[in-house]
Amino acid sequence: MRIAEPHNTSGRAARRGDTDGLAEFRSLVSSSFVPLRITTERDEPFVGRTASAHADDVVFTEVAARPHLVERTPENIADGGSGYYKVSLLLAGSSILVQDGRELVMRAGDLSVYDTSRPYSLLFGEEFRNLIMMFPKDRIDLPIPFTEQLTAVSLSREHRGLAPVVSAFLSQFPAQLTPLDGRVRSKLAHTSLDLVGTLFSSILDADPAQRDPHQMLLHKITAHIDQHLASPELSPGSIAAAHYISTRHLHALFRQAETTVSTWIRERRLERCRADLLDPVLADRTVSAIASRWGFPDAAHFSRVFKTAYGVSPSELRLS
Repeated sequence: MRIAEPHNTSGRAARRGDTDGLAEFRSLVSSSFVPLRITTERDEPFVGRTASAHADDVVFTEVAARPHLVERTPENIADGGSGYYKVSLLLAGSSILVQDGRELVMRAGDLSVYDTSRPYSLLFGEEFRNLIMMFPKDRIDLPIPFTEQLTAVSLSREHRGLAPVVSAFLSQFPAQLTPLDGRVRSKLAHTSLDLVGTLFSSILDADPAQRDPHQMLLHKITAHIDQHLASPELSPGSIAAAHYISTRHLHALFRQAETTVSTWIRERRLERCRADLLDPVLADRTVSAIASRWGFPDAAHFSRVFKTAYGVSPSELRLS
């Protein structure tokens, strides 16, 4: 499943904006991310600025501003922009994030995630700098019900080993991303997604006692699928047999995750193909060779399903 692009994923590599008023800032931020409600109770003149860099459906935006409240309301959600995760790295100042009944007090250096499909609020009580990485939810190799457990949770405190590595990598954007070639930006965006996905997965695996047994099994199954994506033998039957369950049970697990086994396999294979097509190291490899490597032996069929998923053909993606 592909999700409609947000307002800011144009072909531009970067965008900067400085504002001297709340209305202008509100318009700038909503167009950079998704529709939002922004208010302030301060009497002082409002000043804010943003800097964004875009790469392969991933948007890195640094926001610096005076105190204000950001809300993603049901009305905003109805206006569009659902289906994205926003990973936030607070660079300076403090804030309070509320989503899904959880409240998180964030300090400089804290890493967190929130979901644009559901209401949330962010209160900045002092001047701040915040770096946000926004991307479609299906770019993370985890079923959505898993990542829903991580909203408004301090990722930095949940995994003190890996979180600093992710934070250090993300803190380089968007300034360092802007002057790079498009293919290099895409490669770095994929690396960012891999790091964030690894962090999510590591946190979810850290305390299996608190996990639903069905979710634990599904997590093992999705990891198994990723390990065998290149195998032509990968099928619901082989997956069920490898985990000593019936195919009926397997299909029920994926229904709970709001998808199907076949859809999950196809989307993961398409993502691998997409990454390879954008990888400058594999520029000399043919489209058909990449497709065949990831389980699409019929080049014409691959081209059709790829264009349906991403809106461009494999060859057009390489030329973009």
